[in-house]
Amino acid sequence: MLKKLSRTAVSAAALVAAVVTTLTPASASAASTPLGDARIAVHFDLAKGQTPENIALAPGGAAYVTFAKGRQVAEVTRNGTVRILATMPAPADGGVHTPALGFPLTVGIVRAQDGTLYFLYATGTPDLTGVWRLRPGGTPQRIAALPADGLPNGLALDARTHTLYVTDSVLGTIWSVPTSGGTATAWSTAPELAATGFLGANGLKVHNGAVWATNLDRGTVLRIPILPGGRAGTVRTEATGLTGIDDFAFTGHGDQLLAALNAPGEVALVQPDGTHSIVLTPADGLQNPTSIALRGHTVYVMSAAYLTAEDPNLMLAHLDE
Repeated sequence: MLKKLSRTAVSAAALVAAVVTTLTPASASAASTPLGDARIAVHFDLAKGQTPENIALAPGGAAYVTFAKGRQVAEVTRNGTVRILATMPAPADGGVHTPALGFPLTVGIVRAQDGTLYFLYATGTPDLTGVWRLRPGGTPQRIAALPADGLPNGLALDARTHTLYVTDSVLGTIWSVPTSGGTATAWSTAPELAATGFLGANGLKVHNGAVWATNLDRGTVLRIPILPGGRAGTVRTEATGLTGIDDFAFTGHGDQLLAALNAPGEVALVQPDGTHSIVLTPADGLQNPTSIALRGHTVYVMSAAYLTAEDPNLMLAHLDE
């Protein structure tokens, strides 16, 4: 997720470039990288606002994505065909009051086992900002309002408890919302979630009895245990030094994860002890990666081209054992 210098999409990208001044060098990519066969599988249309912000995978090979600037939810089929499922209504003011950005955007997305999609829409207006639901063949319905002065960003689903978790990058909050809808609850407002001038809490996952989140400003990965009764435990910082970190995905090897580093245009492999190495770079075709997902050994990386303004795309790579 990116911020603005003015109220245009181009200036939003420029601000990120200004804020993120220390980039991880491309030379950090080791010859023995665990990611191989990286290739761009789908090129999206920048002119249509197809800047992919988040991704959810489905059985059968399809992927569901949010196009931030297009205000859209789309399906990307196994053969790379893009099908728009929903275009969100523009706010009456055009979205100019969307915090930190100045334009309305669709953000995090998850898929429930029955095919229902849940996603976030941020507009800076109380009538549209919140958690939305899209059932197969249906139309979007808002199931929970979120503060108009915040910026909902990352979304995660705890299928066991039927709970959705939402990061708010401006208010430094993780919200919880039942999948059935209702009032959002501030689940955690720990100081580690707060921004330090740009955007704070960003990517989000539920993993091994805890909610994991990134903080873009701080370059950190955070773990918050889910206590009995669903309460939030004490935040623990699991990794630091991840400049421009956006969303992430666990590899299936314990707490090892892959993280999208937006402004540097890189993907980092983060080990359970917090150390990391760069495994994909702009030389592989990355253009400001925003989110990552895994299907078996196949890694999906979404690039929004917020800074490069050239080629938003979906990259596939193979994760070695």
